[in-house]
Amino acid sequence: MIRIKSLTTEELPAETQAALAFSKQLMGYVPNSVMTMAHWPELLGAFRGLVSVIYGESAIDNGTKRLIGAVTSAAAACQYCKAHTTLGAIDLGVDEEKVKAVWSYQTSDLFSDAERAALDVAFAAGQTPSAVTDAHFERLSNYYTAREMTEIMAVISMFGFLNRWNDSLATALEDKPFNSASSLFDESQWQAGQHRK
Repeated sequence: MIRIKSLTTEELPAETQAALAFSKQLMGYVPNSVMTMAHWPELLGAFRGLVSVIYGESAIDNGTKRLIGAVTSAAAACQYCKAHTTLGAIDLGVDEEKVKAVWSYQTSDLFSDAERAALDVAFAAGQTPSAVTDAHFERLSNYYTAREMTEIMAVISMFGFLNRWNDSLATALEDKPFNSASSLFDESQWQAGQHRK
């Protein structure tokens, strides 16, 4: 059951139009989460600003950021965000086989040691309570600068917000990410990685 009804296009306040256009440009569709956030236009505008910085010009490429979001969301068991991030990674040119292997990144030869370090932090941070340790950051610092680690943490933190928003509201998954996830993963692959310690 959806807990706060998404606004319809006709109900949208005028000040939400820029955020909706941004979402459509970024993702190719307007997510239901955005249509719910539009009940509070100032929140939607502020969130758009955060997303535009995190997915804007940066040291870490956006395909990798989507995979970080996917693993963070897997740890939090947010199916909505898992579907969005895996589709987003493919849309940004991440090889489909690599996206399919994201739940087994620790053992897949499609991932570098640097990517594994980042995804380990993402998975640990996505758990409640956070399972991040000093050792995670010692390993991360072997591969990434302080700026890059800050970007990794920004992605993880953004998905902390989105995971809680969408799971708590039982946001309905749109057709495009649902179809993408359905074609990429079977049920056992889709459930893989969640709540792993």
